[in-house]
Amino acid sequence: MKAFSLRNPALLVALGAVMYGPAHAGKTVSWEDIVNDDKTTGDVLTYGLGMKAQRHSPLKQINTKTVAGLLPAWSYSFGGEKQRGQEGQALVHDGVVYITQSYSRMAAIEAKTGKRLWTYEHRLPDDIRPCCDVVNRGAAIYGDKVYFGTLDAGMVALNKDTGKVVWSKKWGDHKVGYTMSGAPFIVKDAKSGRVMLVHGSSGDEFGVVGYLFARDVDTGEEIWARPMVEGHMGRLNGKDSTPTGDAKAPSWPNDPKHPTGKVEAWSHGGGAPWQTASFDVEQNMVVIGTGNPAPWNTWARTADGDSPTKWPSLFTSGQAYVDAGTGELKGFFSHTPNDAWDFSGNNSVLLFEYKDPKTGKQVKASAHADRNGYFFVTDREKLAQGAGYPWKQSALIGAWPFVDGITWASGFDPKTGLPKVDEAQYPPKPKAGADKGDSIFVSPPFLGGTNWMPMSYSPETGLFYIPANHWAMDYWTEHVAYKKGAAYLGQGFRIKRLFDDHVGVLRAIDPKTGKIAWEHKETFPLWAGTLTTAGGLVFTGTSDGYVKAFDARTGEEAWKFQTGSGVVSVPVTWEQDGEQYIGISSGYGGAVPLWGGDMAELTKQVSQGGSFWAFKLPKR
Repeated sequence: MKAFSLRNPALLVALGAVMYGPAHAGKTVSWEDIVNDDKTTGDVLTYGLGMKAQRHSPLKQINTKTVAGLLPAWSYSFGGEKQRGQEGQALVHDGVVYITQSYSRMAAIEAKTGKRLWTYEHRLPDDIRPCCDVVNRGAAIYGDKVYFGTLDAGMVALNKDTGKVVWSKKWGDHKVGYTMSGAPFIVKDAKSGRVMLVHGSSGDEFGVVGYLFARDVDTGEEIWARPMVEGHMGRLNGKDSTPTGDAKAPSWPNDPKHPTGKVEAWSHGGGAPWQTASFDVEQNMVVIGTGNPAPWNTWARTADGDSPTKWPSLFTSGQAYVDAGTGELKGFFSHTPNDAWDFSGNNSVLLFEYKDPKTGKQVKASAHADRNGYFFVTDREKLAQGAGYPWKQSALIGAWPFVDGITWASGFDPKTGLPKVDEAQYPPKPKAGADKGDSIFVSPPFLGGTNWMPMSYSPETGLFYIPANHWAMDYWTEHVAYKKGAAYLGQGFRIKRLFDDHVGVLRAIDPKTGKIAWEHKETFPLWAGTLTTAGGLVFTGTSDGYVKAFDARTGEEAWKFQTGSGVVSVPVTWEQDGEQYIGISSGYGGAVPLWGGDMAELTKQVSQGGSFWAFKLPKR
């Protein structure tokens, strides 16, 4: 008879099944599962609830007639002292909720009861440099692994059943400012059949060059990397591939005296795609927003005596279309050429289709609500074929304001796709001997008409639901020079109110006309994403602690629940044993309380916290 030994791998697996239960021997996740995420109801397998990131569920047990009876099913405390900024969107698979937390943590929770199955806490160095709180916005799942990015510029793969590390990779130097807060995304290259993990970098405020990466799901090895500043070189299979745009980078001024042959800013140009991609399966195309150019001070990116509009700082503050197999840039649309206001264009680009009211033809489009205050609808088929700025053919279908009081531009030219900029809105340089330039009033502020928090789309109503804010800033230039690991802004600011009665405003917008169908005002800033359902509802959270549901057609508030801390995350919904659940994280943080200004009096009223809440209807 063999001796009993805990060194026996088969015995350890058996013991694990006894100790942890059936959730720890769960089903694997296939590509077919992921690509059908928007159609199935028992799982949430992607950030965005589908390849198109529409954040819409076909579930309708909870609807406009029943939502008033919604009650908490369970809540899970994240515990510890690390309560800051819970912005994560949960994933749900095979009866388990996977939720990331601040400070690069993750937990697996039993979806029906709220029981903790396992937790993982990434060991972070003391010298991390997150710009805007220590947040993490979510994970990806494939096979038997869950993946998420870390604040020290890493990517971790965990066994989804045990929480054990499968692989851990550093992809950037956190000491110079690289970090990661967005959720990675799973895509499949149609040509090779290879499934890949796609993610971006963060760190524009520290003068890094932003990159979009594709990795092997099993090993974490880099497949390709695409920089988002014109003239920087991409990589494919460990070798240099092609530069982004023109190798001579004509959208950035040349400086023969500088060692690189470019202005200093080009070497530290920003453009980080720090939010999560969507994926056009038919076009084999990764679609993602790109970050602001660095530094914020536009004069540091402009040749002396030139108008800032001459130097668009490609490929920053826009939406990029990238070949999934090679990492080659296929098309690009610029939301804010030569962005001087930190209108980082990262927040989600949603893919949708609609029938053109004039021609009756189906249009395959992209939609994006930008920090600059405009809601964009672009032709993604044209962008897949190389349209968009700086290409000659404009891919712009429409650009409409979704917030009030925009000052930096009066609109967009549909023929060129370019904004009609008020050049007086570029903050002036400091006068001779002055430490800073004259202050100007700009709206929206750098926090944006909206920010990272993703909007949603309902195919039933044909409307998009944008979590927005009405505010502004006093803005001035300051002297700037690059220093490794230090903030690289060259701008000063103070956030200002636009209205006395509200800051937050949830708006429903028609993508065919740009008309606002309805709005709901909130006293506090809105910093949570939205979710729509076939039950005719829109779910979101508020900074003063509520989870709320609205009638998707009328905007009438139909239900709310107080969670005890500010809600700055993204709701999800799933079906478990015939019952529909709504899940969302609570825990105040993010950029708003860090930057204060006129928001300080509001934000200091909100209690800290850290928890995940699940709601369902009572059983009949």
